[in-house]
Amino acid sequence: MIAQPHSTHDPLADRSAETRDRILDAALKEFSAKGLAGARTEQIAAAAGINKALIYYYFESKERLYLAALEMVAGRVRDRSMAVFLREASPGERVLRTALDHFDRLLTQLEFQSLMQQEMMRLHEGEEGALPLLVKRVFGPLQAMFQSLVHEGIASGELVEVDWLQIPLAALGMNVFYFLSAPVWRLAMAPFEPFAPEALRARRIALVEFLGQAIFKDREHGAEIARRVLADTPMPEASSSFKIFEVKAK
Repeated sequence: MIAQPHSTHDPLADRSAETRDRILDAALKEFSAKGLAGARTEQIAAAAGINKALIYYYFESKERLYLAALEMVAGRVRDRSMAVFLREASPGERVLRTALDHFDRLLTQLEFQSLMQQEMMRLHEGEEGALPLLVKRVFGPLQAMFQSLVHEGIASGELVEVDWLQIPLAALGMNVFYFLSAPVWRLAMAPFEPFAPEALRARRIALVEFLGQAIFKDREHGAEIARRVLADTPMPEASSSFKIFEVKAK
């Protein structure tokens, strides 16, 4: 009789990892809504369905839990962005896809945006916070990848010859400005609602089409890439918490 090999599957380890993940997901929502100071471990434990003592068993303190949640969501952003950078496509196409992915991230990952705003405020107020660590682990590598991508596109003759930083500023800065300036758009262009689904859809299309004309030496080539990128990248559903910004029609 042939002996069967022992299984290496560890149900206890699986439960431990699943509990840790539940705590992190609950913490992400609590910290993004209330900040580090305002968040309550009791609320996190209740949302995760666990005893509060387990938070300290896995993370030792609220501050370490905050850092772990921030690193978790930042890692997701890094991995998603890297996948776009490393895609099999021309440099110009990858720039357009990066801009579109950034727009979709602003639309769907409000927890990350909220935490980043909180970290920038902490830095502005003289607290080091977690931002230097995030720059080292996430944003620094992404910036280096973007710089390499733009240089590749310029060297190949696909992209216009400009200082490389102008292209990410144009590609990503348009998104940030639109979302941050929404209250001004409402007042200046009433009854325009910048977060209405049809407005977001139009802005998303305009972003890619504009870049297709602005950063490519051959505008016909850029327009064709823009059409292809939009055709195979459907608009995601906005985060449910994002909908609080919408003005309800009367």
